[in-house]
Amino acid sequence: MNRTAVVAVTALFSCALIARAQEPAKNSAEFRKAFLEKFQRTGLSTAPEDAMMLRILIESANAKRGIEVGVAAGFGAINMGIGFERTGGHLYSLEIDPKRAEDSRQNVAKVGLEKTVTVMEGDALKLLPDLKGEFDFIFIDANKPDYMKYLKAIEPKLKRGAVVVGDNVIVSAKAMADFLSYLQTSPDYDTVIIRASMEKKDGMSISYKIK
Repeated sequence: MNRTAVVAVTALFSCALIARAQEPAKNSAEFRKAFLEKFQRTGLSTAPEDAMMLRILIESANAKRGIEVGVAAGFGAINMGIGFERTGGHLYSLEIDPKRAEDSRQNVAKVGLEKTVTVMEGDALKLLPDLKGEFDFIFIDANKPDYMKYLKAIEPKLKRGAVVVGDNVIVSAKAMADFLSYLQTSPDYDTVIIRASMEKKDGMSISYKIK
């Protein structure tokens, strides 16, 4: 290879390195923001405003160990994962559908959150009792009639001050009537129903475990 060719190859290699260096890292706020804005959400995905509300709840409560029941493609898991990364915590995301679980796992890895978010494949009612330790945050967004079952499966492991969030509690209120009644009448919880997003014309229940 003559000197001219060597110079040309070197210049191309240098340009490639510079371009790569200028690309935002996958764990940077810039990259993650762009990734979430382009995310191919489905009808099962958490709405952007709801996902941001979850992140804020995690950060403001300084939650350390969280659970997500129902992951879909991982849009909510990424948003919550960012919150747990900031608090130095960890999120366990449970998904019964094998393909959705794998898609979520890959999306979580694409934004560098694989050390903060663990996607677990399987029936949450079987996985929840086997989770070790205590938890201070849970987001439930799976089979609506089973919300109470999910809560009861993990409730003994919820710390005092834990935050419990249920999704789709307006549209699917009848299907989870026992869950909502329990949280709204139990002396162990303070509960409010909110609308963080009008995208689905729905809302979330947010509960604080008093004792």
